Amino acid sequence: MNHTRPNVILGTTPQIDPGVILGYLSPRTIKDTTLTIGDNAMVRSGSVIYAGSRIGANLQTGHNVILREENAIGDHFCIWSNSIIDYGCKIGNGVRIHSNVYIPQYTEIEDEVFIAPGATFANDLHPGCSLSSECMQGPILKKGCQIGVNVTVLPFVTIGEEAVIGSGAVIVNDVPPQSVVVGNPGEVICNTHDLRCTRDLTDYPYR
Repeated sequence: MNHTRPNVILGTTPQIDPGVILGYLSPRTIKDTTLTIGDNAMVRSGSVIYAGSRIGANLQTGHNVILREENAIGDHFCIWSNSIIDYGCKIGNGVRIHSNVYIPQYTEIEDEVFIAPGATFANDLHPGCSLSSECMQGPILKKGCQIGVNVTVLPFVTIGEEAVIGSGAVIVNDVPPQSVVVGNPGEVICNTHDLRCTRDLTDYPYR
């Protein structure tokens, strides 16, 4: 069975697996504990979606996903198994987040962003500092950027529109739009329009 609580508003034709918890109450005190999920949601077993968030239509989760409170999430949001969205995030339409991804508090993700498996984002400049909670800010991921496997993005960083971040990169500075970044620390190596397809499926995959 699944556990849907009275503070949950579900749209039409939801598909909710057994073992799902909807409307879980956070220990944090928040103003509105209503969880709203739009039409055609598919939530797979083991997932927990906290009270106090707004999620648009066509939500899809993998297994064992956690979505915390006070998140504003758009339509056509896909998030796959074992990924976590912490509280207070803003996520646009058409965002796809793969497995084993952590999104910290106060992160902003614009429309059509893709995040590959194992990516991790940070929001705390000085972990352990008594004042760290006063200056927390997750990264800002601008529209259409692509984040590769096992990328790490540090607090306060902005990744520009349609930028591509190569696998394993560590992003410590802002990334210009349509840039390709690799390495640790991440460095711009070219424009996305310069990338060629190595599999001969197309000449320029990002044009």
